Amino acid sequence: MSDSLARLLDLLDLEQIEVNIFRGRSPDETVQRVFGGQVAGQALVAAGRTVPADRLVHSLHAYFIRPGDPAVPIVYTVDRVRDGRSFATRRVTAIQHGEVIFTLSASFHHPEPGLEHAEPMPKVPPPEQVRSSAERIAEATGAELPPHYRDSPIEVRSVGPLSVEAARDPALRATSSQVWLRINGELPDDPLLHVCLVTYVSDLTLLDTVLVRHGVSWYDGQTAGASLDHAMWFHRPFRADQWLLYAQDSPVAYGARGLARGEMFTADGDLVVSVVQEGLIRTTPKPSPG
Repeated sequence: MSDSLARLLDLLDLEQIEVNIFRGRSPDETVQRVFGGQVAGQALVAAGRTVPADRLVHSLHAYFIRPGDPAVPIVYTVDRVRDGRSFATRRVTAIQHGEVIFTLSASFHHPEPGLEHAEPMPKVPPPEQVRSSAERIAEATGAELPPHYRDSPIEVRSVGPLSVEAARDPALRATSSQVWLRINGELPDDPLLHVCLVTYVSDLTLLDTVLVRHGVSWYDGQTAGASLDHAMWFHRPFRADQWLLYAQDSPVAYGARGLARGEMFTADGDLVVSVVQEGLIRTTPKPSPG
């Protein structure tokens, strides 16, 4: 296991400080705010540790209320809303500096038989034929990537154009995006760990689908954004250390908010996760010449 993967797993291994109360930390105190996927993943860990192992998470709904401060720990309190015969519901509140920064509601379900159908996976090249997104970002920006990109335990390979590429070439603008991703290293078999890791990575590329449609980029010095809310549904078991195709699109953007949707498929074509997120996206007009 690489050092970077060990650090990511340690990040999701929360400290329990009291019944229904957990403490998490951030890996990098130099960034402006805590990565949204980290808070969502840690909150789901906290919720899952209060639920019997035979109840698997099937959905979560979250709101990002305030930016997280990476310099101090995050305290997660879990409210055991309901424990039924088939379902369990948990509400998690993340607190820093005495204020709520994030809330999450998660539902857990004991697996049972039922009707089955799913949309087919888009036809895309296999991940072995797709270049690393990190390499392409470095090439497009002409700058060395930060260490967390170069030594990331998360492998991301975008099939279509990246937002930083579309910002330089209007012909590359697109209404959808397909991304292969996986945790780069073998993981334990704990199903909750795989779900929490996919929750973490689901926030990495989703809002880029809004940007690539308009030819703007997080690297252009004029665009800034943040996740506002996040919802996920987990349909089937999967492994986060095997390739997943993240097929994403953005049906609408208005009022400095953009909506993005995503579906994750296994390499065998099984639809395993659905995601919807709205994000705040603010752009500053380019100054006029002269």
